[in-house]
Amino acid sequence: MISTASQLGQIQRWMQTVITHPDGIAAGIDSPAARQSIDITAADVERVISRSRALDSVQRLQVYGNAYYTRLIDCLAVEFPAVHSAVGEDAFGGFVFGYLQQYPSTSYTLSELGAGFPQYLEESRPPRTDDGPDWVDFLVDLSNLERTYSDVFDGPGEEREQLLTADDLRAVPSDRWGDVRLRTARSLRFLELRFPVHEFATAVRRGKAATMPEATTTRLAISRRDYIVRRRPLSPLPYLLLQQLQQGKTLGAAIEAVVAADEADEADEADMSPLADHLREWFRLWTHEGYFLGLELDTE
Repeated sequence: MISTASQLGQIQRWMQTVITHPDGIAAGIDSPAARQSIDITAADVERVISRSRALDSVQRLQVYGNAYYTRLIDCLAVEFPAVHSAVGEDAFGGFVFGYLQQYPSTSYTLSELGAGFPQYLEESRPPRTDDGPDWVDFLVDLSNLERTYSDVFDGPGEEREQLLTADDLRAVPSDRWGDVRLRTARSLRFLELRFPVHEFATAVRRGKAATMPEATTTRLAISRRDYIVRRRPLSPLPYLLLQQLQQGKTLGAAIEAVVAADEADEADEADMSPLADHLREWFRLWTHEGYFLGLELDTE
């Protein structure tokens, strides 16, 4: 058997490759990656792992292989509790196992484990049977929302930053408002979804009964304040305005973009007339939510 202390790292690399192989232990042992560490086949595995009284060497390795995937499924169930609730234990385990075969874990941190899960659900979906949003679209939206929650929670925040206040905005001369360029919070994210999945996710987190909602276009601003991830539904105009500001547009240019978009969409025409009245209330709310870090006046 290979057992000297100098070979411990070699054995660890080999064992990791074997127990995480998507096609099972025997295939893992025979894989080129494993044989780069220890050049043996499944028939010779007792040279590395001895058999026990009850299990042969491959079966002993299988215990670790099963535990590895079970633990990763458990981790993703914690990150995607609403998806887990929507599909049930068995189906969720099947989705995650398929995901891990296609997108195996490659990072030292579990925070990256679910990064590709929404994409996998989209890529592996069955053919559409209806023209409108369906059950799979709901699951994709739900997974995108929960993954965004994770990204915002683990990402940079503004807890130690001096945030822009409503008083800071009021101090800007009225004739320079169009020249204001706002610096948005690093944690601020935007999601446009086909379902109001935030309501479903909130019900699950509160332990309440949750059912799939009717499809309706849903726009969310998601941010972190005081180490708590918060989401706010937005109607089309403030959603577009905030996006324009995040892209570095001046307030004047951002408002022009909103007006142009509204003129191209007559469905929102009724929402355009009170835009000026809404701006003050929107900015009061957005500064309270901590969406802005600061401002500068454009000199061009």
